[in-house]
Amino acid sequence: MGILDVIVFVGFVIAVISIGLYKSREEDDVKDAQDYFLAGRGLTWYLVGFSLIAANISTEQFVGMTGKAADWLGMAIASYEWMAAVTLVVTAFVFLPVFLKSGIYTIPEFLEYRYNAFARTVMAISTMIILVGVPTASVIFSGAKVITGNFQGMVVAGLDLGNITVGCWIIGILAAVYVFAGGLKACAWADLIQGSALIVGGVIIAWFAMSLMGNTAPEELIQTARNDQVTVESLESAGPIQRFWDLNKGDLPEGKLHMVRPTDDPEIPWTALLVGLWIPNFFYWGLNQYITQRTLGSRSLAEGQKGVVFAAFLKLIIPFIVVIPGILAFNLFNSELRNDASGRNALLISANSPDLYQTLDSSMKPDPASDRNTLILEAIEKNLAEAEPGSKMLYAFDEEFAEMHPENSLALLQHNQSIAGSESSAEEILDGDDPAMALVIANNTTIQTATEQLGDSVGTETLIAHDYDNAFPTLIRELLPIGVGIKGFVLAAIFGAVVSSLASMLNSASTIATMDIFYKLKPNASQSQLVMVGRICTIVFVLIALLIAPFLGHPSFGGIFTFIQEFQGFISPGILAIFIFGVLFHKAPRSVGTIGLLLNPVLYGALKWMPATADITFLNRMAICFGTVLTVLALVTLIRPMKEPVTLPVNDQIDLTGSKGAKFFGGLVIVLMVALYIVFY
Repeated sequence: MGILDVIVFVGFVIAVISIGLYKSREEDDVKDAQDYFLAGRGLTWYLVGFSLIAANISTEQFVGMTGKAADWLGMAIASYEWMAAVTLVVTAFVFLPVFLKSGIYTIPEFLEYRYNAFARTVMAISTMIILVGVPTASVIFSGAKVITGNFQGMVVAGLDLGNITVGCWIIGILAAVYVFAGGLKACAWADLIQGSALIVGGVIIAWFAMSLMGNTAPEELIQTARNDQVTVESLESAGPIQRFWDLNKGDLPEGKLHMVRPTDDPEIPWTALLVGLWIPNFFYWGLNQYITQRTLGSRSLAEGQKGVVFAAFLKLIIPFIVVIPGILAFNLFNSELRNDASGRNALLISANSPDLYQTLDSSMKPDPASDRNTLILEAIEKNLAEAEPGSKMLYAFDEEFAEMHPENSLALLQHNQSIAGSESSAEEILDGDDPAMALVIANNTTIQTATEQLGDSVGTETLIAHDYDNAFPTLIRELLPIGVGIKGFVLAAIFGAVVSSLASMLNSASTIATMDIFYKLKPNASQSQLVMVGRICTIVFVLIALLIAPFLGHPSFGGIFTFIQEFQGFISPGILAIFIFGVLFHKAPRSVGTIGLLLNPVLYGALKWMPATADITFLNRMAICFGTVLTVLALVTLIRPMKEPVTLPVNDQIDLTGSKGAKFFGGLVIVLMVALYIVFY
């Protein structure tokens, strides 16, 4: 970071927060709960649209999604974005009219009107817990991971800005400040600036990455090819886009430019595109409080629909500034991602098994000639000096790791076998037809045996071949020039996106806590009391998330993006099912709300932890749960239908006239999405 970069970074962050607070106060101070939680129901279409994108796009995408693109998934991870475009269009014309007409503050509130108070309470509590503990904590951690990587060695007021925990606290406090003061309106105006800067920053990264692709030696690029047909000669005569295409358009499962993955893909098999992937999309964009709260604050139905469709169009663009740069990071900075993984692995092993660390060769240790590894090497030396020998730590690894480090993998297996008390010989594994897979199988069996025998007295750490979650921080570090302000602007845009998403989550969690829990317990509370409770909840929730966030770097979570999506499965299929019944089937009895909310987490947990179904990818688990819950609700409705449909409240203070222009552009968004799937099929 140059001086000008730091000035631009700090100036941008201060300006955005100041403008958000100013715009939320310029008319008058926050008067009541509607002003604080729903921006006085006065948001225009461009505020709704940019706020949806800024609340959604954060380091969950820039770290998690870019990392998945750099890993084996490639373009397939873009399905989350392109399917979201269609989901938003459906939300604009199916869910939004119902919600605005009823005048609700929160999604759980709708459940009480349609079903019963129990359904509202269950959804409110589960949504609040998951919102604070999963996406809020994840955004804090991944944001700190991006930002701190560019402030290594910088100490301000005694705080090490390169420390991930320090980064988490800075991000959390800044987000809580303007949510506490200005509520949703402060968030929306800050989102307008941050959403625009985010897209510009992503374009800058993509431009520099594609330019480097055109200037990198073909001999280096060919080492990352996922296409058997590409050659050094063909790369020499190709431009950057053609090089990108030729390197990555290989056959499945290796090729990275495919939207359709094999059925055995552990995350996005093609079967998930039929049902499974639509469930988290519809839940997230149609029923997720921190997203829908922006649409609930719309000035009118037409403004809300135009804003949602505008956001849908922007979602079509996001993979070009998030997913494609992730694939480019794999092509351009493969060695850097491998070095990052080596440093992380070396820290773990040196801290827990110093004797084992001394036996590993140089491929498993940070390069001492690189300035980037200075701090890591110092930490390793400290670990070796302080660690106690004889630690019972087991080490897991995958096939990619075993292929890259066969001799070291054998040493790790032998280390694990010594803990498990195994007497089998491991050396012969390297002479087999598929030594990498044989090493993984033998090691997993050994770990299982040791765990069963020794229980809690042993721990397990997972070693990685590449630190794919570090793909986007690597792009920033390696591509952007220092000292001209560009790096400061891009980091400020990313930082702003983190703070924006976090602020949205805190605002929504506090809205649920206030309106769905506190207000139900104290219905005679004054408007000022409701606002104060919302502000107190904001502080409490950010503190909880900050205590969780630093621990999310552990590989057992499977990456930030997977961690978030996996845990949403405990609630999203059931909630989506009961909302479909509540909106479309007017004679569905009130009891189906309770049944769907209680049945889904039991089913999802059983599928996740039963040995017979543990290998089913989480998206397919969602599809199974969704189908099962729908079937049960349909049977209950057929057996005991309501005699008269439920009468929902009506908000007569909002214009419920729809937008014809939004319908036209919504159809256009769907056509464009289909075209993109055809191109990258």
